[in-house]
Amino acid sequence: MVHAPNGWIDGVIAGICRAVLWLSTSVIFLILVVNTVLRYATGSSLEWANEVPELLFPWLVMAGVVIAAQQGAHIATTFLMDALPAGARRVVATFAWLVVAAMYGTLSVATFRMLEIVHDEKSPILQVPGSVTYGCVMGGMALLAALALQSGVKTWRSTPLPPSADAEPVVPAAHW
Repeated sequence: MVHAPNGWIDGVIAGICRAVLWLSTSVIFLILVVNTVLRYATGSSLEWANEVPELLFPWLVMAGVVIAAQQGAHIATTFLMDALPAGARRVVATFAWLVVAAMYGTLSVATFRMLEIVHDEKSPILQVPGSVTYGCVMGGMALLAALALQSGVKTWRSTPLPPSADAEPVVPAAHW
């Protein structure tokens, strides 16, 4: 199920991640098809054909993780939150989202500090620096931090209602 973006931040994040997903998937597929055809037709293959999918796969995964978080598609255990009164649920969920945002922000900063170190590591054939794949992880963590912060603000601004078995929760469930 595809959820419509909630505001311009969601829209920008969804657009970036969908573009990365489509581009990386298409390039990986195209390279694998071309390399397979070359192997069967000529008995040879492109030297770099195995390296590019390895470099693009982290981008594909991080874009998918961010979109899944944006759509609330990750596994969540909410029975403890459901047991709380509506007002307390709002406070706890807001606090949880802020903690999650801080953790993703910390991971982004830690990854940023490692970029200089891993920049010296090069892929064997194309000589692409390791900082390219670490950069995608850093960017993904930063986007996840932005989404968590946005969820925290949205949770705080929501009107708490008692949970209903059939309805979607008004206060976004904190999941991590």
